Amino acid sequence: MPRLADVVDLLHTWYPPGTADSWDAVGLVAGDPDAEVGRVAFAVDPTIEVAREAIDWGADLLVVHHPLLLTPVSSVAATTPKGRTLHALTSSGCALLTAHTNADLADGGVSESLALALGLEDLEPIRPVAEGASTGTGRIGTLAPTTLDAFAARVAAALPATAHGVRVAGDPGRPVRRVAVCGGAGDFLLDELARSDVDAYVTSDLRHHRAGEFLEHGGPALVDVAHWAAEWTWLPVVEGRLRAAMGDRVETRVSTLCTDPWKFRH
Repeated sequence: MPRLADVVDLLHTWYPPGTADSWDAVGLVAGDPDAEVGRVAFAVDPTIEVAREAIDWGADLLVVHHPLLLTPVSSVAATTPKGRTLHALTSSGCALLTAHTNADLADGGVSESLALALGLEDLEPIRPVAEGASTGTGRIGTLAPTTLDAFAARVAAALPATAHGVRVAGDPGRPVRRVAVCGGAGDFLLDELARSDVDAYVTSDLRHHRAGEFLEHGGPALVDVAHWAAEWTWLPVVEGRLRAAMGDRVETRVSTLCTDPWKFRH
């Protein structure tokens, strides 16, 4: 079996920690680099339920997208939510690794995975890290001409089901061919997309006033999806990359446990 350090090095090659935003907390959170890794689990959120699922399966490493310790804490005792997760993992010999904004930007990363899950082609970053680079914030791609209503149905079918569903702002009959996506909260890209040739923008956590003002200025249609569902599309991609690289030396598993905080609606 490979060592934890070997798996971490591979993941860091694909999603370099140095490309993460300065405020982010990525990389190996807990674990002995010399420990052997035979099973790797993947999830979006490091919740206690996800940790227990990984432990019950016998995972040696849990790879998550969202950081467990994004803001400073003075205690990781098991009396706190974050402490319970960390204690459960470490006491069972399961390491924890986070790939967050470094995974957002990368080839084979979160936004690219979302774009491919929706069937987009000819991908390019909305905001490339450098001129002509394939890496960067968000993705823009094309698909066969359709309507906004049909495209929204396509999005709903491609993503895991959530109580949030797929919210759409725009004329249902609007033609859609060029689409922008950003995994996670993407309202910070609205201003530049308002001046683009994009027909629809798929992202999460859009706010009432920002969305309304965006539409008033004639921007693309908006498709708002659950944060967890959009980012979940990355998990099968990174799992596939690890399996291709490691072969039968490791077993892998993608968690389908829905950790979206919104559980039902009336």
